[in-house]
Amino acid sequence: MPAAKPEQTDARRGDTHFGYQTVGMDDKAGLVRGVFDSVAKRYDLMNDLMSGGMHRLWKASLIDSLSPRPGMHLLDVAGGTGDIALRFLDALPDPAPVEQTNARVTVVDINHAMLSRGQARALDRGILGGIDWICGDAEALPVPDSSVDVYVIAFGIRNVSRIGEALSEARRVLRPGGHFLCLEFAKPVAPLEEVYDWYSFKVIPWLGGAVAGDEEAYQYLVESIRRFPDQAKFAAMIAEAGLSRVTHRDLSGGVAAIHSAWRI
Repeated sequence: MPAAKPEQTDARRGDTHFGYQTVGMDDKAGLVRGVFDSVAKRYDLMNDLMSGGMHRLWKASLIDSLSPRPGMHLLDVAGGTGDIALRFLDALPDPAPVEQTNARVTVVDINHAMLSRGQARALDRGILGGIDWICGDAEALPVPDSSVDVYVIAFGIRNVSRIGEALSEARRVLRPGGHFLCLEFAKPVAPLEEVYDWYSFKVIPWLGGAVAGDEEAYQYLVESIRRFPDQAKFAAMIAEAGLSRVTHRDLSGGVAAIHSAWRI
């Protein structure tokens, strides 16, 4: 079965990885943007098909971990489709009307097509307030220092060019006592690895071609999962960024994991 290829980056040249390809550090953001431009319209449907609906349970667990409450300011990075933002608002003790809870969500995504998708979903739900939609980069957030209570990034951190800088930005924008939460694909336990590899490399790209019309985009997404650090290595990166009380919780045998940390 295909396995993760060894790291091929060259820091001297400023290279990074785009799936299994080596690309210039400054080129990756544009390549990732192209992938999500291509898949935006079928993104939610593909998530259901690829995970057998499990992503809904993983996201529900993420919302439970952040404990939505009135007055909370949530920053959802790489959250253009609005899935986490809408779940957060729904989970408030009294979700309607949002304005009376004083809760606020800021969604930052580098991709205009994904943001448009999220805004349309919110309008379809009749949600006119409570969410700010901003096109921006996870490595240089257009958000003031110490301004948010919770920073969430779901299935987005592996797509940034400089993960360390994105984590440092998370710490910068969190208030003291603020909570960092990251939901990301991870390394599954040994009994699942072989089946997981077969499904990932054989079935997911085929689904991407058949449903979303872009097999290459989903080949990249599978490869990006394999190139992402495992749970222990990513936890160490979070700590190196200056966040404290770093923990992680495996979901579905380690297919995904929720990473938690705090700005102290």
